[in-house]
Amino acid sequence: MADVSTIAGRAPRLAVLIDADNVTARNASAILDEIAAFGEPSVRRVYGDWSSQALSQWKEQARDLGLVMHQQSANTKGKNASDIGLVIDAMDILHAGKVDGFVLVSSDSDFTRLASRIREDGLQVIGIGEAKTPESLRKVCNRFVLIENIISGEAVPEAKPGRVAEVAPAKEPPAKAIPLIFAAMKKIDPDQDDYSLGMLGQVITQLHPDFDPRSYGSAKLSDLLRKTGRFEVFQGLNNSLKVRDKA
Repeated sequence: MADVSTIAGRAPRLAVLIDADNVTARNASAILDEIAAFGEPSVRRVYGDWSSQALSQWKEQARDLGLVMHQQSANTKGKNASDIGLVIDAMDILHAGKVDGFVLVSSDSDFTRLASRIREDGLQVIGIGEAKTPESLRKVCNRFVLIENIISGEAVPEAKPGRVAEVAPAKEPPAKAIPLIFAAMKKIDPDQDDYSLGMLGQVITQLHPDFDPRSYGSAKLSDLLRKTGRFEVFQGLNNSLKVRDKA
């Protein structure tokens, strides 16, 4: 989980836009907790056809979590009105200029162009979605967080009769992160002997927006680096953490 950065001495104001047709309601609370680490969710909206029985759980979550429900009726079969309504609202919010960034909660690649358009205006875009999210949406965001990583530490609810229980995806072995770490070191300066842990984390995320130590079974980047067995994490000047290649 990232630390909240500040803008002019305050947390960034974020517009959180959730596609209820594409995200499971039971993960809503955990997702909002994750978002709080990035800034203040000053706009909190969830989109769907609230006349549909399929969104009954979302209605309850929206009320409990203070989300504003936006009704999007599907007037034409096969057309996703929720997507269109979310995009229109996002552009209105963007042009109002009252937020510092957006959080798009969906695994739908249809939002790729929206994320790109927001970034063109210099605002941060954080994507949150499931592992099935296409690379096109992951890569266009400044940061992309997998819902599976957000809920990995929570108890998995029992499956209802007749339904298959959800299985969390297997974690990647720590060694698989080594090429990503070396690529970030090369981008910073291939001739350096050691690197700032904070800078290293920033550059890895710039190169791979969906990078997350939790994908490798580690709570923090420093833990992941140690688990690879290839890197040393040590105390530098002013108690800052530094990283070096053991080889």
